[in-house]
Amino acid sequence: MMMGDDVENGNLGPYLDRPRIFPSMRSKPYTPLIFRILRGINVRVLVILLFLGFGYVFYIGASTSPIIVFVFSVCIVSFLLSIYLTKWVLSKDEGPPEMNQISEAIRDGAEGFFKTQYGTISKMALLLALVILSIYLFRNTTPQQESSGLGRATSACITVAAFLLGALCSGVAGYVGMWVSVRANVRVSSAARRSAREALQIAVRAGGFSALVVVGMAVIGIAILYATFYVWLGVDSPGSMKVTDLPLLLVGYGFGASFVALFAQLGGGIYTKAADVGADLVGKVEQGIPEDDPRNPSVIADLVGDNVGDCAARGADLFESIAAEIISAMILGGTMAQHCKIEDPSSFILFPLVVHSFDLVVSSIGILSIRGTRDSNVKVPLEDPMTILHKGYSVTIILAVLTFFGSTRWLLYTEQAPSAWLNFSLCGLVGIITAYVFVWITKYYTDYKHEPVRTLAHSSSTGHGTNIIAGVSLGLESTALPVLVISVSIISAFWLGHTSGLVDETGSPTGGLFGTAVATMGMLSTAAYILTMDMFGPIADNAGGIVEMSQQPESVREITDVLDAVGNTTKATTKGFAIGSAALASFLLFSAYMDEVSSFAREPFKQVDIAIPEVFIGGLLGSMLIFLFSAWACAAVGRIAQEVVKEVRRQFIERPGIMDYKEKPDYGRCVAIVASASLREMIKPGALAIVSPIVVGFLFRVLGHYTGHPLLGAKVVAALLMFATVSGILMALFLNTAGGAWDNAKKFIETGALGGKGSESHKAAVTGDTVGDPFKDTAGPSLHVLIKMLATITLVMAPVFL
Repeated sequence: MMMGDDVENGNLGPYLDRPRIFPSMRSKPYTPLIFRILRGINVRVLVILLFLGFGYVFYIGASTSPIIVFVFSVCIVSFLLSIYLTKWVLSKDEGPPEMNQISEAIRDGAEGFFKTQYGTISKMALLLALVILSIYLFRNTTPQQESSGLGRATSACITVAAFLLGALCSGVAGYVGMWVSVRANVRVSSAARRSAREALQIAVRAGGFSALVVVGMAVIGIAILYATFYVWLGVDSPGSMKVTDLPLLLVGYGFGASFVALFAQLGGGIYTKAADVGADLVGKVEQGIPEDDPRNPSVIADLVGDNVGDCAARGADLFESIAAEIISAMILGGTMAQHCKIEDPSSFILFPLVVHSFDLVVSSIGILSIRGTRDSNVKVPLEDPMTILHKGYSVTIILAVLTFFGSTRWLLYTEQAPSAWLNFSLCGLVGIITAYVFVWITKYYTDYKHEPVRTLAHSSSTGHGTNIIAGVSLGLESTALPVLVISVSIISAFWLGHTSGLVDETGSPTGGLFGTAVATMGMLSTAAYILTMDMFGPIADNAGGIVEMSQQPESVREITDVLDAVGNTTKATTKGFAIGSAALASFLLFSAYMDEVSSFAREPFKQVDIAIPEVFIGGLLGSMLIFLFSAWACAAVGRIAQEVVKEVRRQFIERPGIMDYKEKPDYGRCVAIVASASLREMIKPGALAIVSPIVVGFLFRVLGHYTGHPLLGAKVVAALLMFATVSGILMALFLNTAGGAWDNAKKFIETGALGGKGSESHKAAVTGDTVGDPFKDTAGPSLHVLIKMLATITLVMAPVFL
């Protein structure tokens, strides 16, 4: 954290006349151990190892199903494309030295925090793996496991291995998101000096690299696990496990991904918003200096936070979303195929992997459709960046519809119900339309081109209080349309699946739940492009900060301001999209949990009666969990922000020359405060989320044992999960939309409306923005991860409740 002697001793000439040197937060760049090992291997040896690895992957794929080979091939091609995008982005210039110095300070701070944060998460993951191992070694076995000869020890080892692999892949996904953002930000800043379109293209392609790697890793990770278990356990051979039961062995993978994503989102979200709130309250409101001004001691911490909170955490978040959706759909596909006696159930089980393989293809085309321009005019953007991004999204949507119909005809056609594939295609179309509508609704409530945000901005002209009231009411109102859309989607998809013609042995329709699963796949069938738009936001935000700190011409800052405002909207739309997919995925995992309880209890478990007092209490505890978790997450941001505010005020008092550019702020001090405190604060809400369902289920299991109700623990946990999902969806919608609207209301005023920067309206809008910061970037994003993690942890820990 030390700076040069001339800075510490105050022996500086005029600040503006000197080269702007920014402190390095680490002595050397950080690279995760796995990448350091790979870089230390001889190139020829590495090539041989890669060749053998690919050979093994394709061998087990060919031994499993041609569908797996197809999935492997698409994922590998997408990885090659991501390498091309990386080289393309890194080939762009980094601008003048002062830009590069700021970027290096941000990079060092982000990589240092990542190492510490993920070191802490990995230790907790190993501890939880031991707990899972202990539970599975002493749990009961299901009839399916007994018939296949899968013992407790084997089942325990498989679940723990899947959990650790899911956690590892989720961590790598987070690192990839952060790695590209801290290298692309300065290149976007440099490009903004020449062309708005070029800056946009670099930011999109940098986000595209991360998106393709994250989605590709989620798909190929599950495919490799599935194929490995298939070959190792001799699935479908006499006396062994049936292929329809195999997807249940993958649940640990989803739990591992959820575990890492939750703590990554909590720690990163607390970091970024504590630094942001501290920087805004003292810098903008008290000192009246612009956002990202180099005189603000908290500005580097704020820019570091964009990378660890919005990039690393979001990469792990979407990885977990896709993994949970794929696994839940595979479980339901296998269950339905078994009940319907479908001759080749593997096509129904592997269908989600194929859908997301095509997601990689269509999203790649959408990303590459956004091209640069030779125009060098930096004063006025050639076209609205949001329009350009939506054109790419429209291309992706159209291709996704075509490939989805082709996939359903290829894999879901069966002689038992020749028209079932068409019904399931329509289910996918319902999901795709739902995703598009969600994006539109969130854009409507968070983009300052629309009435809600402009009304919120106008409320700032009458003071801070009216701004807060208007923002809260906007957030509450914004929950209505998404809930209606989710409701229509679930009902439509369920009945399309229900009327598909697939029936069980008794003649009862069985395709309803799988139809909902297919709709969820449709919603996530453009996930890679959605993540690209999400990653675009923090990269553009960082680029604007670098431009401001390096004191570039106002025309350059105008371009990055436009990109930043669009980035706020894309981040908000992605969060809305994630909440919708979380709702559908949790519904599927809830159904899988009930099936798992039935298997262990060896009796039907189809309904949860909330008229039973204990079950109703479980529901209340689930809703309480959501509010308590949100409160602790927001309070953590508030506590750390207070420390930052005190530190920034201290520096302005003790170093009065900062405001006149005669003394340099101690950026490293704020980074140190936020980094250490955010790691400490993420533990309590994260532990609450993990421990609560296990403790509640176990206590009511004991109560049920003494009162003669053996399924009481499982029923109470089901109610907890159900109520937590409903409450969590509404709370996350409120927090994300209100926070995004407050942020863009401030951006709208900063365009010159209502008095512009420095006006009383602007100060009121800054207050609203600081209130909304922990809403939209800490509690809100963490909630939809929490919802899915509760669903996976109850599925994994089901034996504890019986």
